[in-house]
Amino acid sequence: MKIKVDVEMTPEEMRKLFGLPDVEAFQRQLLDEIGARISEGAEGYEPLKLFQPYMNSTLASWEMFHRMMGGVASAERRSSESDD
Repeated sequence: MKIKVDVEMTPEEMRKLFGLPDVEAFQRQLLDEIGARISEGAEGYEPLKLFQPYMNSTLASWEMFHRMMGGVASAERRSSESDD
C-alpha cells in the first residue's frame, strides 16, 4: 500500500499548526543588532556563538517532527498488516 499526503500551507499556518510562536519581530531585531555590532567591529564578537542555541532547539524540533511522522507511518503499517 502506498499513501501520499500533500500539504500546502504557508509558514504562518505551519507555525500555528505546531503551536510555535511568531518570532519574525525578534529575528529582525536580532539581525539588526548583529549588523550593528559587525559594522562597529566589536572585538571578540562571534555571530555563530549567538545563533548556536537557536540552531540546537531548531534541530531538536525537526527530530521530534521526524519521530512523530515515523510513528504515524509505522502505526499505519501495523494496521494494514493486521487487516490482511
